[in-house]
Amino acid sequence: MISMEDWVTIRNFKKKNPYLGTRAIAKQLKISRNTVKRALAAEVYSRYKERERKANGQVAPFYDFIKESYITKGQKISVIIENLQSKGFSGTGTSVYRFIGEYFKDARIQKNSKTFEPYETEPGEQMQYDWAEYILQLGQISVKVYIHSLILGFSRYRIYEASLDITAQTILSAVEESIFEFNGVCKRIQVDNPKTFVIDASVNNFKWNDNFLNFCGYYGIEPTRSMPRHPWSKGKVERPFAYLEDHFITNETFESFEDLCIKLKKFQQKVNERVHDTTKEKPSVLYAKEKEFLLELPENRFVTGLMQLRSVTKDCLISFKGSKYSAPHHFALQDVWIKTYKGYYLQIYSTENKLIAEHKISLKKGGVVMNKAHYKNYKQVELPSYDILKERFAERFSAYEPVKNFPLLLEKEKGLNPRRHLVRILDMFSYYNDSDCIFAVAECFKRGMFNYHFIKAMLSLKQLKEDKIDFINNITLPVGSVKRDMKEYSLWMKA
Repeated sequence: MISMEDWVTIRNFKKKNPYLGTRAIAKQLKISRNTVKRALAAEVYSRYKERERKANGQVAPFYDFIKESYITKGQKISVIIENLQSKGFSGTGTSVYRFIGEYFKDARIQKNSKTFEPYETEPGEQMQYDWAEYILQLGQISVKVYIHSLILGFSRYRIYEASLDITAQTILSAVEESIFEFNGVCKRIQVDNPKTFVIDASVNNFKWNDNFLNFCGYYGIEPTRSMPRHPWSKGKVERPFAYLEDHFITNETFESFEDLCIKLKKFQQKVNERVHDTTKEKPSVLYAKEKEFLLELPENRFVTGLMQLRSVTKDCLISFKGSKYSAPHHFALQDVWIKTYKGYYLQIYSTENKLIAEHKISLKKGGVVMNKAHYKNYKQVELPSYDILKERFAERFSAYEPVKNFPLLLEKEKGLNPRRHLVRILDMFSYYNDSDCIFAVAECFKRGMFNYHFIKAMLSLKQLKEDKIDFINNITLPVGSVKRDMKEYSLWMKA
């Protein structure tokens, strides 16, 4: 086969000496006449076209598959070898590398990339976040999908999350889901410069996003950013996206968004069990050491900035983007928090930050998405016996001595069905912590009122008081003395 250098030399020689024939050119260049003929006949040089059927016997049958995988899809050779083996290829990986080197290496356009030396961090010192955008086929439709990556700097252990939007709420939710999967946080988080994190990225006027600062403050994380056009400061995240693209994005099919999320978690597990090129250790092994250095997480999740406040109607519904979604009937006419999760689910939280409902977001406006379980016991006919309910109630609040008398006093309330009220009270208490429930029961004894509606009102009152206290605590009073014009006092005296 003629080399590319000979092909260029022969054609340039002919162009400079058009009067010379093939025999004369061959004599001058000291090569065969047939080589000259082939070079002059080929207007475009092709290394592999003439030899594509002379390949290694075991690899040759997969010529078209390898060509599409390597050139069209841009897959890594290691990925191609894995796929070939699943198709019955029994040859060696070396033969595949040699085959691609001979036939396709020059046909694939390599992107220019800058190199940099990675830096190392101590266990629990730093984690890095970034996201990437892809157009994927989910079943029969093409959808824009965002993959989020949070990686621990020491162990290289990483968490992947997927979403269908890239709002500030979704980004912080993805980070939050990841740190809860880590079961801890590092002292610092390294991020890029999108508006979710940075309001002004300039050196002189740099300013963090207040919502992101609140998020970091809540979890005790110090935020640090990657300087623009400084890839070495975030390399541990960006390289895993390259691996993700080669071994997952271009190598998988997805039936739905749920299918994508399931397969992404399986891929995450596979990556964390793979020996890392830099550390020469499995990330899962180093993570077992690093997790001891992670900071503990608070009991409740971050609310401010991630959630929006909504009021539940008497029909137990809340509105979101033109559609309605059900909430448990105990929260009728009460306020709840809502947030989107992965741009695909709507989550509803109580004012105590407890998840009480989750729905798939409706693709059509004007729809009503309901969960029948949210209306359970709302109009229930068959109820447990009253003795069983009393035992459940006493067990729920065994630490609060007066509680044993509550069911007896409930029976004495006139015009009530005590069994139905006790069922609804127990059901409602499942959404609240013990201290709030004991507060409501204590108010019953204090005011001599024993029924479901009064307890529901007391729980709402407690939340209202806490909100008022938070409001008062957050009031900023002026510093120093306040000076007023004396005319203000004379006008006040006249009034």
